[in-house]
Amino acid sequence: MAKVIKRKLKIKWKNFIIFTLIILFVILTIIKCSQIVLIKIKNAIDHNIEEKEEPKTKKTEKSKLDQLDNIDKKISYFRKENIDRYIAYKEENRELDIKKVIINVNIGLDKKVYEDAVPATNLNKNNILVNKYNYLDDKYVPKNLEKVSTVYALSNMKLVEKAKEAYEEMAKDASKNKLKLVILSSYRSYDYQVDLYNRYAKKDGKDKADTYSGRPGFSEHQTGLAIDIYNGKTPYTKFESTKEFDWMQDNAYKYGFILRFPKGKELETGYQYESWHYRYVGNDIAKEIHNKDICFEEYMAMQ
Repeated sequence: MAKVIKRKLKIKWKNFIIFTLIILFVILTIIKCSQIVLIKIKNAIDHNIEEKEEPKTKKTEKSKLDQLDNIDKKISYFRKENIDRYIAYKEENRELDIKKVIINVNIGLDKKVYEDAVPATNLNKNNILVNKYNYLDDKYVPKNLEKVSTVYALSNMKLVEKAKEAYEEMAKDASKNKLKLVILSSYRSYDYQVDLYNRYAKKDGKDKADTYSGRPGFSEHQTGLAIDIYNGKTPYTKFESTKEFDWMQDNAYKYGFILRFPKGKELETGYQYESWHYRYVGNDIAKEIHNKDICFEEYMAMQ
């Protein structure tokens, strides 16, 4: 009898363990299923939120592009990150063609000169842009500076190698036409520009000096690609009246040079017209600027 009771207890205990395990399995299964369901619900909610937000974002962007006559589809130089600046500039300059609005903003004309300037890019390249919106630091010295032959320049004039070679070739060809080109200013260091600009500012005041001289770090003479020239006898400020100037107008671009501060482009360049100031940009860029009759700022704004 004792053996029977003992066996029954053993069976009951075994059944209890099995029952408990089944209950635990069921509980774990329910928990797992609940987690899966909750994840699916969360994903569905997130998806619905995204679907609602995406059309709103697209609608806002479409509305902005409508204000700009959907110019992004018509030109390659539209910059999406500037869209709000385009709209603001357009509102302030309603008389301007929409393409001109895009170009001007890309140049930076909606910003304050000097105050909103950024470090220049394309260092040691022909298309480096230095102006009142793009600056060089006081340590920048271009690579491959070489002295220009004194046959075509005052003493100690230096240019980047490619610019120097192109200039000497141009000056040599000009001499074949009984014309004389002489560099009177070329590469200038940051420190040199400090002294030069301060002298001009002291003489004429900062506002006036800013129309014809770059502040330290903002002068493209520091790139080693810019030159001021004359014919060796007529003052450089009257270079426009010389035969050399006429020849340069027709031929400078063939050697990779452009008139850097053309007449009628004072707004874009930030400087007064200078018939004597030329800049080496390479043959391809110079040819495009010449053919389109634009300035360097406009060219870079359309890239």
